Amino acid sequence: MDRGSLTEQVRNYLQQKRYIVVFDDVWSVHFWDDIEYAVIDNKSGSRILITTRNQNIVVSCKKSSFTEMLELQPLTQEQSLELFNKKAFKFDYDGCCPKELTAIANEIVQKCNGLPLAIVTIGGLLSTREKTGFEWHRFRENLSLELKKDTNLIGIKEILGLSYDDLPYYLKSCLLYFAIYPEDYVVRSKTLIRHWIAEGFVKEERGKTLEEVAEEYLTELIHRNLVQVSSLRYDGKVKRCRVHDLIRDMILEINEDLNFCKHISDDEQSNLSGIVRRLLVTTELRTGLDDLNLHIERLHVRSLFFFSNDLSFMHFWRIPKKFRLLKVLDYEHQRLVPPPHEVGSLIHLKYLSFNYIINGKIPKSIGMLLNLETFDARHAVIELPKEISKLRKLRHLISHRISLIHLKKGIGEMTSLQTFRNVDLNMDGAAEVIKELGKLKQMRDLGLLNVNEEDGSILSSSINEMKHLEKLNVQSICLDLISPPTMLRKLSLVGRLKKLPKSIPEHQNLVVLRLKRSYLSEDPMQSLKSLQHLLILSLTHKAFEGLSLHFEDGGFEKLKELYVEGLSELRVIIIERGALPSLKKLQLLSLFNLKNLPKGILHLEKLEVLNVQVSGRASTSHAMAIQILHRLFNCITYSNTHNYISKRNVLRVEGKGRKCPRVATLTHKSVSVGLKNMYMIM
Repeated sequence: MDRGSLTEQVRNYLQQKRYIVVFDDVWSVHFWDDIEYAVIDNKSGSRILITTRNQNIVVSCKKSSFTEMLELQPLTQEQSLELFNKKAFKFDYDGCCPKELTAIANEIVQKCNGLPLAIVTIGGLLSTREKTGFEWHRFRENLSLELKKDTNLIGIKEILGLSYDDLPYYLKSCLLYFAIYPEDYVVRSKTLIRHWIAEGFVKEERGKTLEEVAEEYLTELIHRNLVQVSSLRYDGKVKRCRVHDLIRDMILEINEDLNFCKHISDDEQSNLSGIVRRLLVTTELRTGLDDLNLHIERLHVRSLFFFSNDLSFMHFWRIPKKFRLLKVLDYEHQRLVPPPHEVGSLIHLKYLSFNYIINGKIPKSIGMLLNLETFDARHAVIELPKEISKLRKLRHLISHRISLIHLKKGIGEMTSLQTFRNVDLNMDGAAEVIKELGKLKQMRDLGLLNVNEEDGSILSSSINEMKHLEKLNVQSICLDLISPPTMLRKLSLVGRLKKLPKSIPEHQNLVVLRLKRSYLSEDPMQSLKSLQHLLILSLTHKAFEGLSLHFEDGGFEKLKELYVEGLSELRVIIIERGALPSLKKLQLLSLFNLKNLPKGILHLEKLEVLNVQVSGRASTSHAMAIQILHRLFNCITYSNTHNYISKRNVLRVEGKGRKCPRVATLTHKSVSVGLKNMYMIM
């Protein structure tokens, strides 16, 4: 029977029936196209249920206007423990965890990250083990080995194996890259993406940067539930991510077959053999540095990572001159590494990362790294030689503080730069450097320190040439920034402002605005309230010297987080009904003259987190605490003990800095505002 005949037969069979059809574990994005005309909608209340691990399949199924999606979330820690206890103690202790095993049970459950199948499997394993702390601690230490031996885990391995097999070829290497990072390691998404690019995993696509393509790769791995999001950036993009332990175990098994990467550690360094392209060092190398040199030469290593803080590693700068084929050299987790003069011999290097650098002077030989794309020294203060201007492929140059004292001219020749942080302009000839910055047309992220007042107009001109600029951080003594670029999404201004730049309210793409030490005399809320897409607003450390902040009706419609800190003159905050309708987090810290809660705080119906620091005399702090509690709750239980109810529907306010912290336990029975978390530092 051909496809068309089969479709017609199924359609006729279902014509007069009320049915429910379940398609479990769907993998093909063309699935709905294949069955759409076979499963007829006869208006009889029939249902089709599809389960999948791939969100792209959900999108393809949304062609039907009746599609409803339920995205299953990981279990909470409380739910996970409840499920774990049912499995681990089903034969004894009445299904409850004994007190002496509570701590280790929590640790084991946390390793499951809310995945029910993992919790059930591990709980079942432990149900047959002796219920002693020694036995369970030993199980925890050898968890990966225990799971490999468990026959009940075959189903999970098969599912995860299907997930990997279904990946397009360009995503398989990206997923396997997580084998490089230590267990439970949370990696910055930008670091991960830059590693992928340096390795050559990311394909060029017309109209997109390599970073944008790589972000799409990461998003697809997340949609396939192979990578977990640990935290998000202000724009909703992934800030940090990781893989579940079970996924990591699968990756390590595949890695063993492919020799994708190897670890040198106390228990693994003797297993090095064959051709190994990527090497991770996580030990202090008791066998000596010469052994490491031999390993790298013999294994044809192309990428080298250090994840040890052992101070003896500062001598590893003898290594690079022997390994000219290295593409990635990552010392970010290594302390006190002096830059080597031989670094210029690594002519194929694309990614170079340091942690702290002794004396901060980068050798002139860095100008020989013509293929370098990323130079990340985010924790170091560095002084760049003029030779670095030869690096025309360099895309990301990051440091805690960068001195350009030897590079007044030439920085404008580095036309591939997208990230440049943080440039110290406290130098003679700063105006020349600022003019050179205007030649960097691809700039996305720029950080400038110690900008002089007289250079404000030159800076504005240069910044306006950066049409792709999304993130700008400027620290100055006094700044009059005329017109930031229109595509700007994140703006941080630190330093005295003559007045709030008139152009800021015109930047409707602005998502984050941070003002610090601005000494504004006029309430900036009137000018800023029209920023339609603003999500985060921060006014800190004398950003405003007035007496009151007024949030008017209809203002800041999308603002989710508001930080007001260190405004010593502020006495009143007024929030009109209809203002800040989307606010979820409000933080009020070090406002020494603020005597009362913001007027209108009860209008903030979506508020989830309130963090208030009330300082000064204890009586004032106590009065403010009681005021907050009475405003937000009708029912209060106040105690002078350390005990509090630890249920989910209870909030806690704790005073710090006393011999006996004050703790108030609050129930949600009479909550006027839907707070989830509330903190007070008294």
